[in-house]
Amino acid sequence: MPTWDPEQYVRFADHRDRPFHDLVARVGAGREEVEAVVDLGCGPGTLTASLLPRWPHARVVGVDSSAEMIGRARDLVRDRGTDRLSFLHQDLRDWIAGADSSAYDVIVTNATLQWVPDHLDLLPDLVDLLRPGGWFAVQIPGNHDAPLHALLREVARTEPYAEHAAAASDRFSLPGPGDYLTALSALGCSVDAWETTYYQVLQGEDPVYEWISGTGARPVLQALPDDLRPRFVAEYQERLRAAYPAQPFGTVLPFRRVFAVARRGAVEHGSHPAPEGTRDR
Repeated sequence: MPTWDPEQYVRFADHRDRPFHDLVARVGAGREEVEAVVDLGCGPGTLTASLLPRWPHARVVGVDSSAEMIGRARDLVRDRGTDRLSFLHQDLRDWIAGADSSAYDVIVTNATLQWVPDHLDLLPDLVDLLRPGGWFAVQIPGNHDAPLHALLREVARTEPYAEHAAAASDRFSLPGPGDYLTALSALGCSVDAWETTYYQVLQGEDPVYEWISGTGARPVLQALPDDLRPRFVAEYQERLRAAYPAQPFGTVLPFRRVFAVARRGAVEHGSHPAPEGTRDR
């Protein structure tokens, strides 16, 4: 995994935060009944903290594998002075393996599972961590074929960059809403799955590059030696400017996102085999 820059990540906070709020809005857990919430892939923690007033009696835990992000999140805890909010520096797969069954009322993972290969295989364990009637909510980007990613792969696979960056540009295929609907329904959950394309209007110079340099381009940029990185960035920015031309009102970045919200039912999910073809993605 790349190292992360919390300051770069939050530059476009309004756009990055909106899918989280749209996701959580579909979680039907009542304000008074929720006692334990976890946010897997919590980043700098601001969105995790926004769950405190939503469920005023809950303890809320954020988990992230980035030391930089967790450092920023723990500063937030000190600023807020609450014992209901805490953060763990841990890979989410390790956290899932060590967590207690039926311990959580709500599990949220926002813009995180796209980094985990075959993450549909984690769904049975995640559902097992929910109490009966508990809620699981996931959102991932669905734009891996969009120009900003296609151009990143294209430049990374040309010389003189390829020997350093080609492997870092590879991306595995990601589930769509139908995949989540099928897999979570097979685990005994009731499921609401959908997708949305946000037409984000970005401001500033080379805003699409600034956007992706804080997220999807980081593995490629960090794989490049220092002497090649400026040249790579210049070529990539030129292609992005052509693909996303500036308009008088800003630069439009269409961004598809995939959502699923599932509620664990009374049926024991272990009696439902995973649907054919979902566990080998």
